[in-house]
Amino acid sequence: MKLFIMKNYDEMSRKASDIIKEYINTKPNLVLGLATGSTPEGTYEILKKEANFKEVITFNLDEYIGISENHPLSYHFYMYKNLFNHVDINKKNIHIPSSKGDIEKNSKDYDFSIYKKGGIDLQLLGLGENAHIGFNEPGSPEDGSTGSVQLTNSTINANSRFFESKSQVPTKAISMGIGTIMKAKSILLIASGLKKAQAVKNMIEGNIDINVPASFLQKHSNVNIVIDEDAASFLKKK
Repeated sequence: MKLFIMKNYDEMSRKASDIIKEYINTKPNLVLGLATGSTPEGTYEILKKEANFKEVITFNLDEYIGISENHPLSYHFYMYKNLFNHVDINKKNIHIPSSKGDIEKNSKDYDFSIYKKGGIDLQLLGLGENAHIGFNEPGSPEDGSTGSVQLTNSTINANSRFFESKSQVPTKAISMGIGTIMKAKSILLIASGLKKAQAVKNMIEGNIDINVPASFLQKHSNVNIVIDEDAASFLKKK
């Protein structure tokens, strides 16, 4: 793991976007894994102004089960609103897990699509307060492939701020598994804020633990972690 501790959220977003731009400049047809949530928004704001997505191929981590793709809180809607509608990407190169129809078939097809593109070159990850990556909650298997996942109460509570009430938050999602994520050639994880500090500490300084999904990243050969000072506040070594 290579750790970058930036002063604040804006500097974290700048560093993350610079890393992604460098990958795109080196390989214009980069296979890029993307994340959703509030943390990547600053990174996407920079990328949509400064990066060339003309040949980039994207694969998103996850999507809710139980709401339509055009729902304003679906991750399909999020990605088009925050990035895809503002860059020169070929829409045929956009891949987001489908929560419609046969989830098991969709999951297998998704992993096969990644395989056909030669695998993910760079996977962007956020970090849940319980150290989940994608929607892989504590207890998720290390070798898991894309599939349906049950969201924990802590994740539902964290995501309820986006919905009118907690009861409207989907309880299931389709997500890349940890095994799928770990096959990426490079990984970039970003985290911001005091609420993520314990998860950051457990991920970096704790043991590899199935109850800390992000700790499996310790086994990956090429991981950049970009966090702000608040998210780094529990680390012993900085």
